Amino acid sequence: MSDQLVQDVTATPQDRVALVLEDQTQETIDDWYQRLGVEDLLKGPALTKQQRSSHLPALFTELIHRLRNPITKKSGPRISEAAAAHGLLRLKQGYPAAVLIEESRCLQVSIFNTLNANAHRIDFNQLLPDVMVIADEVDAQLAIAIASYAGGAHPPVLPVAPVGRNLPLQ
Repeated sequence: MSDQLVQDVTATPQDRVALVLEDQTQETIDDWYQRLGVEDLLKGPALTKQQRSSHLPALFTELIHRLRNPITKKSGPRISEAAAAHGLLRLKQGYPAAVLIEESRCLQVSIFNTLNANAHRIDFNQLLPDVMVIADEVDAQLAIAIASYAGGAHPPVLPVAPVGRNLPLQ
């Protein structure tokens, strides 16, 4: 037998991060909601779980789409109506802008917690590039929400900012 590693052809291929997040969206949202429950900053108007997390299904849809469809020069600007609406909603609810930042921070922790809990399913060759896309997308959506919060009803447009496996630009 040679000293080379032999790949087990009967092994199942590992999932992409997008599939794991798609399968675990509700569990990740539940984890996020639990994390918010312990954050003093988020004390304010009483909101139901649905009111607090109503923006997240659209965010996950956009995140999963971005993981599956790398950004190129031809992608054009990114607009997230859901993120803009989220910023306006928190403004109308009377929360300080810092709440948007804390919600986003907790979301990234919850997403990474989900990935860690499902590490056995993940293709580690794509993990770091996908984590870079997640961080970029969550931060981009936060920027849109903050801009909407600060500027009114017009959803801001973010320039295309490819990262990770999305480079080089095509």
